[in-house]
Amino acid sequence: MPSVLVVDDDDDVRRLLTIQLFLEGYEVFDAAGADEARAQVAKHGLPDVAVIDVKLRGMSGFELLQVLRHDAHLPAVFLSGKVQQRDVDAGRALGATYVTKPFDINSLLRAMANAIRIATANAHPARAD
Repeated sequence: MPSVLVVDDDDDVRRLLTIQLFLEGYEVFDAAGADEARAQVAKHGLPDVAVIDVKLRGMSGFELLQVLRHDAHLPAVFLSGKVQQRDVDAGRALGATYVTKPFDINSLLRAMANAIRIATANAHPARAD
């Protein structure tokens, strides 16, 4: 079962994502902010993918992803109501997919699966014989 870390300071969004992703077969760890997210990673290890809101208390989602990636690559999807091009570009510059709120759950699931697929392919590149 793939694991996902959901980080969003909106309790309703976080609960909705947790339930929906669990029903889709993910093991879900959730956090309301950066400190909780770091605690979840310390407790459970890096997930297969992270879904992170850009606007968090204490630090941005961009900063949080960089902290979480300190020792290893973490596939990520930013899920945010911030739709300015500079925010989308900043997320993509970190190698993450950017999905805007309001969101379609199927689009988010595709973005998560794609992030995991790319990370797996990069971790185990095909050999040229």
